[in-house]
Amino acid sequence: MSNPTLAAKANQFLKLHQGPGILVLANVWDVASARIVEHAGFPAIATSSAAVANSLGYPDGQQISRSEMLDVVGRIAAKVSVPVSADLEAGYGESAVEMAGTARALIEAGAVGLNLEDSMEERALIPIEQHVEKVKCIRDTGERMGVHVVINARTDAYLAGIGEPSSRFDHTLERLTAYRKAGADSLFVPGVYDAETIGRLAQAAPGPLNVLANPASPSIQELERLGVRRLSFGSWPARAALGFFARFTRELIEQRTFATLSDWAIPYAEINRLMS
Repeated sequence: MSNPTLAAKANQFLKLHQGPGILVLANVWDVASARIVEHAGFPAIATSSAAVANSLGYPDGQQISRSEMLDVVGRIAAKVSVPVSADLEAGYGESAVEMAGTARALIEAGAVGLNLEDSMEERALIPIEQHVEKVKCIRDTGERMGVHVVINARTDAYLAGIGEPSSRFDHTLERLTAYRKAGADSLFVPGVYDAETIGRLAQAAPGPLNVLANPASPSIQELERLGVRRLSFGSWPARAALGFFARFTRELIEQRTFATLSDWAIPYAEINRLMS
């Protein structure tokens, strides 16, 4: 199977990780949010697994099925012209057969990249060797289908607080190095927010470093100066949108007013144009 259009998008997305500037991704959860991001001028779309799962009534943490997650990804990819990367948690499986199925389904949905995390449950990471095999299988499956899937290999050592703080940097670097050797294109370390550690990781990581935005994070300009190549926002944008809706509902029930809507709602005609 060969798909020249997807192959070109995959190469385009890969190049965005090579600088000179930082790749900023405003993570989305449905077609409307994806179209807003594309219309704003972002060069690529990335989904948030938590946000997609929440929008369909699931908690985060691989509670949603692969098919439901990729159905949303496919709807997004069909409505935007820029490359799409899907957050597929830990790949929705453990075996090589399951990983190959995930890679095939990802490409068939029209996406060209994915996040692949090494945690299956809170505060527990899978063995390095197991995640390495997952990365290799996804890489091999994509190449056989003619698409260089851009693999953003994620380790949750910092996010989950794994091990002693004094050993966390070395443990993270060990995992990043193994994942890069296995074929990962980008290396994702959520949960680290101080400039010193981020700078050390950016210098030591054997590939482009991706971090997760947080109120405690350095500015985008500072992250770029530190050498970070990719910045994600995860489910934060979706939670902010829901926070806005919660504010509206409280205003409506408590004050019997609706100024929140009149101040912030996208005009009806504008959102319809985006969906056209």
